[in-house]
Amino acid sequence: MKQLNLVVILVLLNCFSCNELKKEKLKEDSTVKFKSGYANLKDLKMYYEIHGEGKIPLVLIHGGGSTIETSFGNILPLLAKDRKVIAVELQAHGRTSDRPGPVTFEQDADDVAALLETLKIDSADILGFSNGGNTAMQIAIRHPSVAHKLVVISAFYKREGMISGFFEGMEKASLKNMPMPLQEAYVKVAPDKNQLQTMHDKDKERMLHFKDWTNDDLRSIKAPTLLMVADHDVMTVEHTVIMSRLIPNAELMVLPGIHGSFIGEVCTVNKRSKMTEATSVIIKEFLDK
Repeated sequence: MKQLNLVVILVLLNCFSCNELKKEKLKEDSTVKFKSGYANLKDLKMYYEIHGEGKIPLVLIHGGGSTIETSFGNILPLLAKDRKVIAVELQAHGRTSDRPGPVTFEQDADDVAALLETLKIDSADILGFSNGGNTAMQIAIRHPSVAHKLVVISAFYKREGMISGFFEGMEKASLKNMPMPLQEAYVKVAPDKNQLQTMHDKDKERMLHFKDWTNDDLRSIKAPTLLMVADHDVMTVEHTVIMSRLIPNAELMVLPGIHGSFIGEVCTVNKRSKMTEATSVIIKEFLDK
């Protein structure tokens, strides 16, 4: 039970997780070669980065409680070697501003779609990890023309898909047991460092009040989809198999590890392992089909 609680605490915060549109001038980082900027959506200032080059961009959507760096810092350079990668930060996370009201997967999906509109991108491949995987699926559900292909990593669509004890652990979540790498990453980049508690609480409430999606929601996803999950993840392999049967054009990959480890997420990465490199190859082969 102690080991389960540790995993729940780690992942719940990792799993946490255009009207009048105006795009600010991109700036280029002097040490790492990428461009970054903000899109002024109707009521949100949304941060994004553009790495690499390619015809069909790949959009990366981080987990809850996270930033671009904490979710994708290890795998992003591998993916950007031979394609354009657009990494985003969602409402209340990292460098992106907040708005009144709760965070939802549906609103996050609308925000990403609005960002792509500002960038004049009609269609993109979408990769989401953890809560970002839920957002990726909502993009395909709510904005089907935007989603060219989906890579959904460690996500769920019904509460029963999470491991036993997950939601009980979520009820006890507090900033005190939020992993320090996630806290430090937020404080490092957030315009208002004092909003860490707000981000934590909004992500916690999103999970506690999650309402099951219907089977028809998943059946409505038309984009070719790669579902990936770890064999010791916080959503069960069996749940992910069900998802793979519901999404009409889906493939399934089960990899060894725990939540986030096979993409090199900051809290669970094994730096001695080649699993992140192997995962990048799997993802690129799927996208290149």
